[in-house]
Parts: sequence; C-alpha cells; structure tokens
Amino acid sequence: GIVNVASSTNLLTDSKSLQLVLEPSLQLLSRKQRRLIRQNPGILHSVSGGLQSAVRECKWQFRNRRWNCPTASGPHLFGKIVNRGCRETAFIFAITSAGVTHSVARSCSEGSIESCTCDYRRRGPGGPDWHWGGCSDNIDFGRLFGREFVDSGEKGRDLRFLMNLHNNEAGRTTVFSEMRQECKCHGMSGSCTVRTCWMRLPTLRAVGDVLRDRFDGASRVLYGNRGSNRASRAELLRLEPEDPAHKPPSPHDLVYFEKSPNFCTYSGRLGTAGTAGRACNSSSPALDGCELLCCGRGHRTRTQRVTERCNCTFHWCCHVSCRNCTHTRVLHECL
Repeated sequence: GIVNVASSTNLLTDSKSLQLVLEPSLQLLSRKQRRLIRQNPGILHSVSGGLQSAVRECKWQFRNRRWNCPTASGPHLFGKIVNRGCRETAFIFAITSAGVTHSVARSCSEGSIESCTCDYRRRGPGGPDWHWGGCSDNIDFGRLFGREFVDSGEKGRDLRFLMNLHNNEAGRTTVFSEMRQECKCHGMSGSCTVRTCWMRLPTLRAVGDVLRDRFDGASRVLYGNRGSNRASRAELLRLEPEDPAHKPPSPHDLVYFEKSPNFCTYSGRLGTAGTAGRACNSSSPALDGCELLCCGRGHRTRTQRVTERCNCTFHWCCHVSCRNCTHTRVLHECL
C-alpha cells in the first residue's frame, strides 16, 4: 500500500521530479503504477488529495487514543508501525486505500480525470415518484483504479501480503457500501411531483467512522491450511481466524496477525512515541481520560491565559468589530 506520501520531502505533485514512495520497501512507483498515471491524465492530483485526506482522517479518528496516528517528515511518514502486522497497520492501509478510491470516484463525476465521467448506468425509471438521473459518483472506476494502483505496491505471498491486500479491499468496500441515494425535487412551485435521484459518495469522515469501529472489532488471522497437497495455490493463499470458533473475516472486516504495542512509552525499536506530554481529560473515564491515556503514570495540571476574539458585531455595511476576551484555561498533560 501507499502510505508515505504527505511528508515535506515526499509530497505528491505533478512535476517531473515526482517522488512517490511505497512503504515499507521505499521503492519508487512501479512500472504498472506509472503506466496507470499516464493512461489517466489528471488522476495524479486526485490520488494525492485522497491520500492526504486519509492521513488527516486517521489523525482525527485516533486523536484521543494512545496511538494517535502520528506522522513525521521524511521518507517514513507513519514510522515503523507499517512494518508490523497489528490493528493500527490494518487501519492505515484501509483508510489510505479508501482515500484513493473516494477521491478518484469523486474526481470522475467532477470531470477532473479525462478517462472517466459520471456513472450514467443508472438511468430511467426508479420508483413511482422518482427516476434515475443526474451525475452519480463513479465508484466502480474508483474501486478498479484503487485496486490496480494501490494493491500493485504489495509484493510477496506471506501473511503480511495477504493482510495488506485484505485491508486495502476493506477500505474500498466501505466506501462502496456507504454510498447513498440523493435526490432533487421537480414540480410546480417546488411541489416535488417527481424527483431525480443519483448515487452519492459518503463523506470520508463517515468512512473513517466505520473503519474505526472495525478497527475495534478487527479479526486476528493466520494462514489458512487445507491440509491437502491437492489444494491449489489460490486456495492455500487465504486467511483464517486464529480462533477456530470465530467466523472467517468478511470482506468488510479489518484483519491483523500481531499484537499491538501498548504505545505508553517511547521505543525507538518499535517506533512508538509514548503518551508523555499528551493532553488528557481529567473527568473522562474513556480512552481520552488521564487514567487510561497516561497509562497510570499520572498527569500534571497547569493553567494558561488565552486571549480570543469575542462579542463580535456586524456593522452595515460592511465590517465586523470584536472585543478581546481573556480567560484562564486548565490543561492536563500526561507525565
């Protein structure tokens, strides 16, 4: 999967000096990926935007947890976590894959990519008081391109390879399954005698919410083994739940095979920053609370005087006047 794309030294651009880096191999774009970009003029900007949106969404979803999707400048955007097989790795691959699919599908309907347009397959009758029309987001093109582009960065046939491919597909599937019908009314004086409807992509926030829930319920897996020498290679390359009593993972599930670090303390070997200095909520019993976020080490409390604009008034025409209000804010930080 492509996960190192938004650092200051590795920002996706349309320049000839394009430096797309794949993680964890840190190789430039494959020949297939370069071919896909050439075949689809305008798509590079969409891929870039989708990946950077995915990074922002990852940070939002985990902002109150011990692992808060930290990133750094340089070639290793997400750090060493992408070399592991834990839940956090699963989410990174799923959200970046979803981000590419979402951005490409939306760009098609906006006319930003020369090789695709709106999805016009939904045309004609739909229901008693509505019909298909308008410009549906082209999720099929987005999923196909995402599969060809993102998955081609995975090499090998080991458990990590299968895990990454599965989570990539889970991200794309979530974008598809969260699409909703959107309609516009027509009729005399807005009477909505008939409606024109189309399929609209969810927001990436909605996709992130679903993937975070699946992160919490992720399935621990291992190599499937049919125990037969007659089984084909395709049959052998599959994932099975570590606990035989559990159901096999569905295409929507996130999967992992390695226990996560506790993320409490700094570890250069594991690439964890720890939670020291993180802001916490002293009154919350949840994951953002000082007890859990600080891993039982305790926290310090300090006050901070903050000056903000307040009591703003609009004057016709045309300016806004505000007062400066100063108040004291109480901050709690992990030791």
